Amino acid sequence: MDKQQLLRDSNIEPTMEVIEEGLGATSGSYALFLEELKNYEIQVDWRYYNDGKAWLGKGLHHWVTSRGTKKENTVFWLSIWEGFFKVSVFIPEKHRDDVLDLPLTDEIKTMISNAKQMGKLKFFPLVFDITSNNLFPEIFTLINFRKSLK
Repeated sequence: MDKQQLLRDSNIEPTMEVIEEGLGATSGSYALFLEELKNYEIQVDWRYYNDGKAWLGKGLHHWVTSRGTKKENTVFWLSIWEGFFKVSVFIPEKHRDDVLDLPLTDEIKTMISNAKQMGKLKFFPLVFDITSNNLFPEIFTLINFRKSLK
């Protein structure tokens, strides 16, 4: 049976309780993921998107330029599924070689090499289905890299 994407009702906000109920055994990893994001100065902003008919979390990094201008950068997208959560990091195509130079596992580097550019957008997606903390070192390496691209 295919796993279902959750948080489909626009009237039910994705509170921690709602998310934990959908994630079940994976909710501990999700809580740890959110806690670790604080070390990278990233907040998750949940919004309901009508085109996909689901709530998605946008991982945002805010900073202030030397001239005092407030900026934000979308570092990843987050979705909640039955028993797991997805983290999607979109890397600009022009940085593919830079990402391959990061300290990542061969499996992740193969994923990067095989990722297809998205249509006319000059990005390629790296999508991780997370059920445990195993991929956190690689995911946070990618998140930190993506955060550095202003």
